[in-house]
Amino acid sequence: MTIKFGTDGWRAIIAQDFTTFNVARVAEATARFISKKNLNPAVVIGYDCRFGGLLFAETTAKVIASRGIKVYMDKYFVTTPMVAMATKDFRAGVGVVITASHNPPLYNGYKLKGHFGGPLMEDDILEVESLIPDAPEIDPQSINIEDLIEEGKVDIVDLETLYCNYLEQHFDLAAIRSSELQLAFDAMYGSGQNVMRRLFPDITFLHCEHQPLFGGIPPEPLQRNLLEFSEIIRLSENIDCGLAVDGDADRIALFNHRGDYIDSHHVILLLIYYLHHYKNLSGKIATGFSSTVKINKLCEVFGLPLEIVKIGFKHICQLMLHENILVGGEESGGIAVAGHIPERDGIYNGLLIWEALVKTGKSLQDLIEEVYDITGSFAFERSDLSISQEDKLRIVNNCQKGFYKRFGEYEIIKAETLDGFKYYFSDSQWLMIRPSGTEPVLRTYAEGKTREEALHILKTAYETIIG
Repeated sequence: MTIKFGTDGWRAIIAQDFTTFNVARVAEATARFISKKNLNPAVVIGYDCRFGGLLFAETTAKVIASRGIKVYMDKYFVTTPMVAMATKDFRAGVGVVITASHNPPLYNGYKLKGHFGGPLMEDDILEVESLIPDAPEIDPQSINIEDLIEEGKVDIVDLETLYCNYLEQHFDLAAIRSSELQLAFDAMYGSGQNVMRRLFPDITFLHCEHQPLFGGIPPEPLQRNLLEFSEIIRLSENIDCGLAVDGDADRIALFNHRGDYIDSHHVILLLIYYLHHYKNLSGKIATGFSSTVKINKLCEVFGLPLEIVKIGFKHICQLMLHENILVGGEESGGIAVAGHIPERDGIYNGLLIWEALVKTGKSLQDLIEEVYDITGSFAFERSDLSISQEDKLRIVNNCQKGFYKRFGEYEIIKAETLDGFKYYFSDSQWLMIRPSGTEPVLRTYAEGKTREEALHILKTAYETIIG
């Protein structure tokens, strides 16, 4: 079978296509890539809470170590940011994370990290793909991992401790712990659970057990997947802020004291606001094409340069490697900030928000209202529309030809086509249509002054494009 990497790694169903045979093929390509590019011959390997994580990590380690490349591997589940950070710290050529991130539990995956501590760039990913053999030259079943450890070819490392020590150095965690704030954390049964138990043992925890089926809910921090967490906060009446991260802890969502879901658009705005307004830091802001237009407004008022990029965090990472990016974030919840690695990190960003609450003495909702005083309030909604391939092609063709002039009462005043089709109805109302590259799906996004308005924009758009 042909193995293709998507926007953030190769993902496939466990035991169907995600097998030790195919993982060994990709590991072989990773080793070839390191040799071909003359990178430092070392690799950091980690895995998350999914089925077979250790098996697939050891398979990868056996193949790569047998190619004369030093392997640093954690024997326990870790987050993607831990591997990314260690890849940079250990000066490894590449980092490998066995994870399918927020996908359903049937999936596992293989992410590649660059030596700089962020996602491997697109051209390099394509090169790794081109180096994948039809069959692995090394049979991992014939190799004993303990022998490789004894021979010094594989070092067992504790990435969680390294990461926790790093956080202790970068944050005043004692101030957060000793504050009167009541905090809560939902790991969504993912690999961020132990870090937070270790750093904040006295806060409220949810879904912080090792449960590879994720309770039957995909570990993606969307509102519909976090209803139990929201209800716990609402009923408690004393939790000030809730933090949720996805399965490998690189994406974030927040909840205020009422249990209201705070999406990634608001998190990006909050981070820009705190870092610039309260900490007097400056730099360019980078955000994806599907992010709220309120970022434009905040940057304009603060005098911060803004660059909007195609969807996919790798585009933000590329900028972070060459420019002073204060905050880089996208609609999916992946956000990176200056002073950390050029990688999404849900826990790090969550701690920044908690630090903001402690240092300013404001509630999460207070800070959001301060942002609204500058940008105006807003709401964002997204829906993936499953349609026939024929309808999908027809709608995309109509978009390309400028067929749509209005969607019901919403008249188009401007259109942008950086990555999909973004139609503006005012400076605060827009609709975006973006076709999936692999499925008969249209991804649709809308922003309005209220949630009801954003939903109405989507409904009106469907009536127009589908009939």
